[in-house]
Amino acid sequence: MQTRQNSDLDQHTSHLPRWAQTLARKYFTKTLSQFVLHGNVRDLVRYEKPGSDQITYIGLTHFLAKELFAARDIVVFYDRAAGIHFLDHQEAQKDFNRALTGYDSAFGTEYAGKRPRAPSQVLPLLDNYFRLRLRSGKRIACIIDYAETIIPMAEASMYSAEDRSALISLQRWAHDPLFLRHDFTVCLIAENLNDLNQQHVQSPWTAEIDIPLPDEKDRLAFTKWSIKGRESLFDQHSDLSCELLAQQTPGLGYTQLRTMLADTLENKTHLSFEHMSTLKKSLIEEAAFGMLEFVESNNGLDDVAGHSEAKNHLRSAAHALRHGIHDVMPMGYLVSGPVGTGKTFLITCFANEIGIPMVKLKNFRSQWQGQTEGNLERILHLLEAMPPVAVMIDEADAALGNRSAEGDSGVSKRVFGQIASFMSKPEHRGRIIFFLITARPDLMPIDLKRQGRAEEHIALFYPSTPEDRLELLHVMMRRTGISIPEKDIPPALLNGNTIYSGADMEALLTRAKFHAAATSGDPSAVTAEIMASVVEDFVPPANSKEKELQTLVAILESTSKKSLPEMYRSMDRTKIVRRANELKLQVV
Repeated sequence: MQTRQNSDLDQHTSHLPRWAQTLARKYFTKTLSQFVLHGNVRDLVRYEKPGSDQITYIGLTHFLAKELFAARDIVVFYDRAAGIHFLDHQEAQKDFNRALTGYDSAFGTEYAGKRPRAPSQVLPLLDNYFRLRLRSGKRIACIIDYAETIIPMAEASMYSAEDRSALISLQRWAHDPLFLRHDFTVCLIAENLNDLNQQHVQSPWTAEIDIPLPDEKDRLAFTKWSIKGRESLFDQHSDLSCELLAQQTPGLGYTQLRTMLADTLENKTHLSFEHMSTLKKSLIEEAAFGMLEFVESNNGLDDVAGHSEAKNHLRSAAHALRHGIHDVMPMGYLVSGPVGTGKTFLITCFANEIGIPMVKLKNFRSQWQGQTEGNLERILHLLEAMPPVAVMIDEADAALGNRSAEGDSGVSKRVFGQIASFMSKPEHRGRIIFFLITARPDLMPIDLKRQGRAEEHIALFYPSTPEDRLELLHVMMRRTGISIPEKDIPPALLNGNTIYSGADMEALLTRAKFHAAATSGDPSAVTAEIMASVVEDFVPPANSKEKELQTLVAILESTSKKSLPEMYRSMDRTKIVRRANELKLQVV
């Protein structure tokens, strides 16, 4: 019997988006009446008009009223700005006004003259109205938009009297037998779950419904719908077919896609691949409120000096990704090494080599209670819709928090939990690739570095052989635009005891150009004498102990012995640990 009921339900909801099917299925268990809709809630929703094949795209609240709750006798909308309102339902409006007059008589209020908007007044009023109408057999739906302004995220000690009153009202509705027994549903709408009171979100009496960004199939259907009747105009001003446009726009919602199409159809702006790519990146960065930034680079792994083992591994990974072999890829990478070893440059070159977008996670932390977690939730929701994508997190030891962190009201713990959970999802393997970059991997929680998250640990080091130093010097000469014959390179630069990073070599060459410009007026006229003088005068920054510590912890973190330079492979790990612990006490 249950199987037949489920089959009937599936048949009647098959035209709905998957999230709406999930909501319907949960509702018909008759154990839940309250749902929290989050994610892509400010976008359009595909809607098929009843009794016709006509399709349109409408806002979420309208979709709920017209589709999911079309059979309800009463559909009430509420948000703090608009107050209580109804959608094209005059009878419901009149009925509510009659109830409002009765409420004023019973409780001595004057709401009929001016409807209240504050939750402390609205929710008791709605509670009274719902109970009266449910007892008379009415079927009711209540849609509360911008729910984060009604029950905001806050520590229990920070709740205002209004917050407490609103929370109690909603929790009472969620498990009151009268509400559960009748055809009654409440939908709370918020972009981020973390912006809402977590006591209510995590209640067993509420269900969270994630509304995802549209996938490729959905974007294709929307594109064809948008240009219907204007196909020739679109073809005239676009280098991309509908299919290619849908394929190349992961991470965009219908509203953003409509902006792109309108620019082509209305403004006659030519939609080239380059214009589409630029516009897409701009729209996604705007949607992330500037917390995601696309990383651009014209360099490939061949432009990276040294680090041969790391480059060989990444080339193999690039081959796997280009051929769609996702299941052999690590869930993520930990890239460590002393400052100036080119960690960020290496990963940027890798992303460019395989042709997938790379985004950099920028500062998402906020001083406001709950905002940090909400920001991160928004970012992860976008990433979920963008595969394949590489995600670079620089200074990862500072950005990602720690399970044991104290002193920030638990923010770091919650951030750590969000990131760790997202990174370990099996469906993300080879599709969302994290690169956690840090000079101090020892400061990162072990839970993020374990297998199943940042599985592959790549360690980078300063060039240790004359050949490696010469290769790095040639790269820096190309970057600075000067050419020095090998015979004119000071021996101390290639064979001396002083260790030079790429940044150090670039600084040396820039100084040499400065001296050449001062003496001859030509910055490219760097002589052997100038170069020797600059190398002899140059003093690397006095942070040798910190660099030594960064080198030692990178050695300890590496998951590949053969990727270590020869001078480090035979080092006694016990001595390395002992020396690293000594340095940690000395380095502030």
